[in-house]
Amino acid sequence: MAANTPIDTHAQFLHRAMATRICTLNDELRRFGRGGRIMMTPGIQALGVEGVARVFTAVAAFDAFTRNNDPYGEHDCAVLAVDGIEVLFKIDYYDRDLVCHSPGPSDPTVTQRVMVVMLATEY
Repeated sequence: MAANTPIDTHAQFLHRAMATRICTLNDELRRFGRGGRIMMTPGIQALGVEGVARVFTAVAAFDAFTRNNDPYGEHDCAVLAVDGIEVLFKIDYYDRDLVCHSPGPSDPTVTQRVMVVMLATEY
């Protein structure tokens, strides 16, 4: 089959549509705390109440996604500096019971998103 067959084009369209939906759902969680669970590691917690607030504010405001740090366009992971400390957030997709991977990350009816915010050194 040629590289630009209608089947390939349709598959690419579906992949982009799913990635766009996943990105929207991930942004809802990261920016507004809606649509999943948010966890922090002991390293983030050790920053104290004000430090934690600055970290979560920075994570919510982060918008420097590029092809290098977000190759699939899902806004699911990034490293950023907060007060000179490298912080990482990562969003994973589980089934509703949090037992295994989600069967469909673009479908919130079957997916439980979990965002973990950590020091980059904790990864």
